[in-house]
Amino acid sequence: MIKRILIITALLLTGLALAAEPFDERLAAFSEKEDAASANAFFQTLLDEEFLDEPLVFGPDTPLDRLREQVWYWAGEYFYDRAEYQQSKEFTLKAMPLITDETEKADALSLLSLTNVRLGNYDDALMYAKECYALDDANGDPDRISSSLNTIAGICLAANRPQEGESYILKALDVVKKTGNTAREAVLEGMASEIYHAMGDDAQALEHIDKACRLDEGTPRAIIRQTQKASVLLGLHRWSEAEEILGGVLPVLRASPDRHSLGIACNKMGMALLSQDRDEEAARYYSEAAEIFSEMGDIYNEVHARRGLYEALWTLDPDEAKRNLDRFDYLKDSLYSISSAEMLAKYNAEFGADELRAESRAERQGRRLATLLVVILAILCTVIALVMGARHRRQARINRQLSADIEDLREKYRRLELLPAAEEKAMNEADRLFLERVVGAANDLIAEGSIDATTLSSRLGLSPFQFRQRLTDLTGETPQAFVQTLRMRRAQYLLEKHHELNISEIAILCAYSDTPNFTRAFKAKFGMTPTQYQEQLKAASAR
Repeated sequence: MIKRILIITALLLTGLALAAEPFDERLAAFSEKEDAASANAFFQTLLDEEFLDEPLVFGPDTPLDRLREQVWYWAGEYFYDRAEYQQSKEFTLKAMPLITDETEKADALSLLSLTNVRLGNYDDALMYAKECYALDDANGDPDRISSSLNTIAGICLAANRPQEGESYILKALDVVKKTGNTAREAVLEGMASEIYHAMGDDAQALEHIDKACRLDEGTPRAIIRQTQKASVLLGLHRWSEAEEILGGVLPVLRASPDRHSLGIACNKMGMALLSQDRDEEAARYYSEAAEIFSEMGDIYNEVHARRGLYEALWTLDPDEAKRNLDRFDYLKDSLYSISSAEMLAKYNAEFGADELRAESRAERQGRRLATLLVVILAILCTVIALVMGARHRRQARINRQLSADIEDLREKYRRLELLPAAEEKAMNEADRLFLERVVGAANDLIAEGSIDATTLSSRLGLSPFQFRQRLTDLTGETPQAFVQTLRMRRAQYLLEKHHELNISEIAILCAYSDTPNFTRAFKAKFGMTPTQYQEQLKAASAR
């Protein structure tokens, strides 16, 4: 019996060891084989890691460049999430020449800009961010435009050039007000607050962060907004108000896996207490921050913590204060640029971490046994291929069943919601009828499963140039942006009204060939994934 237990234990330990890094194993397997089966196994691992909402599956006839493009791009996304920024950059750069879709290219450029910020390459980061903005601006989608402007502003902030970032963030705020996207507006208001705080204009910073707090009230992002507000209040020397806010923030951060934001908040609490001559209390928070940043290798923020400890302990424990001063001097001398490091730390904690991550990668990896994965993935590759065929047939049936709902949507657009820009104009009857025809034809194409501006113009009997000119004159939007708005409204409607549909089904019903692209587009529009949107709806209905 003991021998059997030992054998089972050994097998389990072997399995756990093999499962330690399934992502790296699947990526290596694809690099070796470069076929659809190994690509599907790679994406199944991302699904198991809860990195994707739905599986991304390719058939055996998928072109090799498409497989490489998708695997390498998503490897870049995953490495970025894992804070392995150099590898994220390398894989995204490999994917870039293969990407033909302009929206996907803009996503890759955005990822490269953020990765270069993390690596401290601010000139490269700005270059990629501005290329991304150029694509988004040409596409005409105000949500994506405001997002890319926000990224440029954040990079300027990280590079200690807040005056340059000011013009970008103000332009982004002007654009986002046309969309009604309050989640995006809250992010932009938070960034504006950060920029004015860095410029020393804390009165202006407070106005922006108060707007962000109101917009994000009751959401998971509220905790980040409160942390930002505490920074501004410290800049205004309103120590007790900052302390009160941080007192509510810290318990939430301690319960989350976001150690970096916790360390930032501890440093801020230490500053608030030290400024009120409460040295012993301040020392406890600075000590916690120093421990966190030392473990993470975050030199700049550890410098702040060590300096705070030195000041707090000077009268309490001079010897310990001297040790922290020595550590402070050592770390300070090793910094390449204190100012850029400061902005990078702020960017990483606040601009780049807009939602607290509630997942623990170690726990997720520990749940799986690689010895079972080999068998399961082999079965899944076969089963998924069969299921996808049945799923596509189901989509056609669902589309027919939803015809009445789609007609309701059409009528809704005709009566109320052609587009905000169109409603502001006093249109003649011919123009209004034209827009109704555009909406109707676009919805038909979406229901058929494929839509683009050229096909839509052909369906309306116009040349692409004539169609673009007339639609832009009436709405202020390009055909691509107009179509994207309709697809996202349709997605929002289906998520709200048809709870029996899963995310991949809704993606297909909105004319997306794969779920990850749908998820990226939805998040760019609404500031959250479709799954998060569903969960928010459930929480609201429960109240």
